[in-house]
Amino acid sequence: MKYLLAIFLFITAFTNAQIYNPVSWKTSTEKISEKEFNLIFTANIEEGSHLYAQKIPEGGPIPTSFNFKNKEGNYELIGEVSESKGHEAFDDVFEIKIKYFENTAIFKQKIKILKAKKTVTGYIEFMACDDTRCTPPTEFEFSFDLQKVDSKVEDKIFLQNTIPIKTEKINKGEIIFDKKEPSSKKGLLTIFIIAFFSGFAALLTPCVFPMIPMTVSFFTKQSKNKAAGIKNAIIYGLSIIVIYVVLGLIVSAVFGADALNALATNVWFNIIFFLLLIVFGISFLGAFEITLPSSWGTKIDAQADRGGIIGIFFMALALAIVSFSCTGPIVGTLLVEAASGGNQIGPIVGMFGFSLAIALPFALFAAFPGWLNSLPKSGSWLNTVKVVLGFLELALAFKFLSNADLVLELHWLEREVFIAIWIAIFGTLAFYLFGKIQLPHDSPLTHISVGRLSLGLLVLSFTIYMIPGLWGAPLNLISAFPPPLHYSESPYGVGFSKLGGGSTTNYSEIPEGAHLMAPHDILAFNDYDKGLAYAKKVNKPVMIDFTGKACVNCRKMEQNVWVKDKILQMIKNEIILISLYVDDKRPLPENERVDSKLKPGKKLKYIGQKWSEMQTVKYKTNAQPFYVLMDLDENNLIKPVGYTPNVDEYYNWMKEGISSFKK
Repeated sequence: MKYLLAIFLFITAFTNAQIYNPVSWKTSTEKISEKEFNLIFTANIEEGSHLYAQKIPEGGPIPTSFNFKNKEGNYELIGEVSESKGHEAFDDVFEIKIKYFENTAIFKQKIKILKAKKTVTGYIEFMACDDTRCTPPTEFEFSFDLQKVDSKVEDKIFLQNTIPIKTEKINKGEIIFDKKEPSSKKGLLTIFIIAFFSGFAALLTPCVFPMIPMTVSFFTKQSKNKAAGIKNAIIYGLSIIVIYVVLGLIVSAVFGADALNALATNVWFNIIFFLLLIVFGISFLGAFEITLPSSWGTKIDAQADRGGIIGIFFMALALAIVSFSCTGPIVGTLLVEAASGGNQIGPIVGMFGFSLAIALPFALFAAFPGWLNSLPKSGSWLNTVKVVLGFLELALAFKFLSNADLVLELHWLEREVFIAIWIAIFGTLAFYLFGKIQLPHDSPLTHISVGRLSLGLLVLSFTIYMIPGLWGAPLNLISAFPPPLHYSESPYGVGFSKLGGGSTTNYSEIPEGAHLMAPHDILAFNDYDKGLAYAKKVNKPVMIDFTGKACVNCRKMEQNVWVKDKILQMIKNEIILISLYVDDKRPLPENERVDSKLKPGKKLKYIGQKWSEMQTVKYKTNAQPFYVLMDLDENNLIKPVGYTPNVDEYYNWMKEGISSFKK
């Protein structure tokens, strides 16, 4: 009977599109010597989904882990399981950088046989997500019979608990994967936009801005006609672009793709970048100037006198060298940011955007020289721009120091400390803009311009905005910069515990088995039976929330949808919430360790497995988040929904379900 049930569930997995199983596994064995072997695990990942790496920072999703059953000591593991390169990106929900794999991931473990028995067994635990859902923690069992392995690679294809993937082809016992690289257009576009606006900021510094009218006037006066002047100015602008793009090419070539990919989490790189940006920032504040050897400028100027295209190119190179004290720190910061993204093309795109912004004014003003009259005159405001950039450099520097602290888990620069430093930096900048602080290269300030006052008010407002972050406010505007909420002294602010169960609200009675979800004091049960019993007692419908501690989209729903007033009041007042965590690793009591309906012969071991199996068997889906509104007889009031980021759509779903209960 149990085998018939297994066949039924297997068929259901193929026919029911709601079952989300995006990863299939292939194992192979490589013989190194008579006693040493490489065990190779290949994950085939459905397009649009991703599998997490083995090492994920604390507070992130479930990592991929390999568990070997070796109680008899038949073999020993040599080193750790290695993994393919993968990709790394900052996750706005978990507020950490997470490594993941798309399309294909390869893992390898080297072992040495110690006894005659040459069988290796164990299981892989993994979690996969796409843009709207995640699997619960899933186990894949593997078995290697090394007695039959020769020097060739032996492949075994496993599709246990998986759905066939359209890109998979089977040919002579091998799986051929379509290895499409993930698109990086979004990241490169971001780099370009930031670099482009940074180029405009560089234009407004004392080293570059005065050069615009001087250079354009030179081209218009030295050229035989207007068309020739425009042509020379365009060549000049293109030369600037070529110079900076070549710099980006050099950085990419020197570091290489692998090194650039390691920058984001490498402790020493982050510390070096921190020190570098501190130096850049202090330089912009006026403590000293970063300049290139004067002999370089002299030699380049001599070449610029040659005339023609070569002369124009050396004029552009002279601009780059003369203005280095202002553009150098900005260029260095851009290269650091672009390189730390792990994309080898990033520095090239960054330098193109930066140089394009600098080159455009020279070409445009040469084409329309009358516009020069509309340019503001050089003055102390140029140094103010430079100082503002210096403060921004200092603020950014601490992001890199925070990265190093997070990797080492030293807890020296926790969230509150980081935010306090930023409050001090931007607060000081506000005082500077209001004229309360004067720096070495500032001219006497007789009055504050409207532009400076407006910028000062903006910076002051931003400083005040950050203050609640010291007490646990999420600070969504800068969520990519401070350490995540969990990496702090008090993740939920004063009055909340690190487990999220505390509350500043005084409740006369909290039902048995319930707790208050911070920070909105939502009464929730994590036990189905206790939650249902309480719902019957108070005569309210039940909302089952199939969720996970490491579920990205579950957090997005809680942070972006549940917090809306019209939804929050329904969750708090009109339903009983039962949140069932499918990745809850607490062991089940002995009397609840029943046989699995999905895996005949296996018993449920963890609380999370119980809820995951309940969701899969009863609702024919295994992805989270998943929401069910039901009455007290456990009948659905409305069709369940998954990830629903649209607030109005989710509100209407809840309202319709609650109305059905009241009828």
